[in-house]
Amino acid sequence: MADTVLYELNDGLATVTINRPEAMNALDTPTKVALRDAMITAKDDPAVRAVLLTGAGDRAFCVGQDLKEHLGKLQVARQGGEAPLSTVREHYNPLTTAIATMRKPVVAAVNGVAAGAGASLAWACDFRILADHGGFNTSFAGVALTADSGASWTLPRLVGQAKAVELLMFPQTVRAAEALALGLAHRVVPAAELAETALAFARTLAAGPTVAYGAIKESVAFGASHSLVDTLAKEDELQTEAGAAEDHWIAVQAFIAKEKPRYVGK
Repeated sequence: MADTVLYELNDGLATVTINRPEAMNALDTPTKVALRDAMITAKDDPAVRAVLLTGAGDRAFCVGQDLKEHLGKLQVARQGGEAPLSTVREHYNPLTTAIATMRKPVVAAVNGVAAGAGASLAWACDFRILADHGGFNTSFAGVALTADSGASWTLPRLVGQAKAVELLMFPQTVRAAEALALGLAHRVVPAAELAETALAFARTLAAGPTVAYGAIKESVAFGASHSLVDTLAKEDELQTEAGAAEDHWIAVQAFIAKEKPRYVGK
């Protein structure tokens, strides 16, 4: 894995850090490959029970595509070379899919501005804890592009279709207070407290009933695009799975004994 993405696993929590603070954590090709592979690793590793995604430094979570690298690819493309935005298919799509569909909670600790694909990646996470100096900017239309990394799916679900179109067509930074009011962030905390707050929150999730959390993610995503009848059938399927998990047995025993359950994540 490139040193532009750091990966650490402790007590069931995988912490993934985009590590290009000098470039506001912009995504060049090695970083996109490493970030994609890190999230797929976290998705597939049974030892991982929750993921914390953040950026290095205090200026930016991630400002999306590295436009300096992108300019070089555009120049090659204009001379008959490969299309420069094959990166959507090769990097952003599998990365977003891994975040959104992994059956584990994913927390974004947004330590500054999140723009373009960086904002999209944060919105694909299950929870967003935002530093009070941070914010979100869609950015895409500002460089004559459309949404990618799932923003056209996640953003309308967070803020509604009309507001999503406005934010995408008229990019501007949505500061912390407005982001909280719109539902783009779950919590806003002082910048000095972000790392500790996000880590504690993610650790709580990593110690929780992982099978149930995964089923909740899958059920809600399924219900967003299916009928009530189909969703009820999916709930039955997933509840059968959760009910057979060891954590359910642990939880019921603890409830009867009036004790705090100690989940094992299976």
